[in-house]
Amino acid sequence: MKRIFLNEVVTRDGFQIEPEFVPTDTKVALVDALSECGYAKIEVTAFVSPKAIPMLRDAEEVMGRIRRVPGVEYTVLVPNVRGAERALESKADELNLVMSVSEIHNLANLRMTRDKSFAALREVVRTAQQGHTPVNVSLSTAFGCPMAGEVAQQDVIAWAERYAELGVRGLTICDTTGMAHPGQVSRMAEALQQRFGHLQLTLHFHNTRGMGLANVLAAVQSGIERFDGSLGGLGGCPYAPGASGNICSEDTAHMLQEMGYDTGIDLPRLLRVARQLPSIVGHDVPGQVAKAGRSRDLHPVPAAVTELLASA
Repeated sequence: MKRIFLNEVVTRDGFQIEPEFVPTDTKVALVDALSECGYAKIEVTAFVSPKAIPMLRDAEEVMGRIRRVPGVEYTVLVPNVRGAERALESKADELNLVMSVSEIHNLANLRMTRDKSFAALREVVRTAQQGHTPVNVSLSTAFGCPMAGEVAQQDVIAWAERYAELGVRGLTICDTTGMAHPGQVSRMAEALQQRFGHLQLTLHFHNTRGMGLANVLAAVQSGIERFDGSLGGLGGCPYAPGASGNICSEDTAHMLQEMGYDTGIDLPRLLRVARQLPSIVGHDVPGQVAKAGRSRDLHPVPAAVTELLASA
């Protein structure tokens, strides 16, 4: 049975665009509950300016209060050296750095060119290495940009190469705005493994156009073993009009487990956590399995049918 590793990003990527602040106690309780569900990693928060993302202004307190479960890595997003220093002080297990392969998206999202982003993140990598903390780099808009259109695969590989040369542990290739399709994913997955098979390779999909799980399947069948997901399918990119959230963690785990893959996820436990999410954020969420139940969860036979069977 092939092992697939799932990472949870709801308390960072999922929450960061929610309009109402999620209380710190709630975040801590949610991370603690997710820690018992079998994830490989949980992206807990981001060490960014509170003015930039008010939702995550409690990063230090959340990281200081969560109960860390052996075998789970607690990763955080950092944008700069100061963020890295804060993350290291909070004993993050991994630092996740982000830039866009699309120049236009990088300017819109980070307010700097890709070259400037790389120069800044190179210093973050050095800071993390001095603290003996692994680094993952997430390359956004790797499958397409909503403002520039197609993003060439060779550009993704070229930027991945630059970060690999810095000695990062992992690369996450992100379909930030849900523009990928399975054929494109298969080609990307094969190219990445051929060149960066020595690194942790993770794919990060959004379900903006309903192809999220199809893209996961294409990647799995091409050999990829690591995926990000967000509880309930929360999240989305503010620079992609109409964009929905990340692929739903529990829906992804359900699909893979039904197909015979070992995800390490305790799905009944995860579904109990997922069913609490609408009350946390104050609205419905896209996830389906938490609403419908697992495929193998059977319903009672109607009394009328039982009577017909008995009479027959």
